[in-house]
Amino acid sequence: MSGVPADEPIRILVADDHPAFRSGLSALLGAQPGLALVGEAETGTAAVELATSLQPDVVLMDLSMPGLDGIAATRRIVDASPHIAVLVLTMADDDAAVFDALRAGARGYLLKGADRLELGRAIRAVAAGEAIFGPNVARRLMAYFASAPTAPLPAFPELSDREREVLELIARGMSNQQIVDRLVISPKTVRNHVSNIFSKMQVRDRAEAVVRAREAGLGGERPAS
Repeated sequence: MSGVPADEPIRILVADDHPAFRSGLSALLGAQPGLALVGEAETGTAAVELATSLQPDVVLMDLSMPGLDGIAATRRIVDASPHIAVLVLTMADDDAAVFDALRAGARGYLLKGADRLELGRAIRAVAAGEAIFGPNVARRLMAYFASAPTAPLPAFPELSDREREVLELIARGMSNQQIVDRLVISPKTVRNHVSNIFSKMQVRDRAEAVVRAREAGLGGERPAS
């Protein structure tokens, strides 16, 4: 299962283009036990590069970033390192921003202005593999689903789009190397996705994942011989 060992601090990368906000956030994080700031990024591109090199446990991600925006940066980070938890911390509270962030793989969404305790709880929750939303965002989500027409949920909704894609290929009987070739991603990225899939599905091995995936209707197509 995902999570940070209890005796180790949660390593955090902050991605925000406002120096004053980063400074205040650094001071806030430094005052909380068990949290360690390991890097700061002022652009989306820098956030992706630092996440790759530092491998933090959590990235606090602003959505409004110069160049590569926070949504695209989140997608790249999660795609390459699915064990990294992205917690969005932003001013944007519209439905489109929230759902775009979740589709990109963010595990949580808070609005700037969240107090110290709320932020600390959210960081610890996403680091432990949970999903977390601030009160305003949670109300938006509840209102959206209350008013939306009922539709069947996709198989394994706890998985990200990329993880579901990898699971589909696993269910077709593909090896990790075949998945690498199909998706044009690194072997390490595939291994990370597979590990994350097993953890979220709570299965012991590939065979059990295949059985559950096929029971859910995945893996109908087989790889060409």
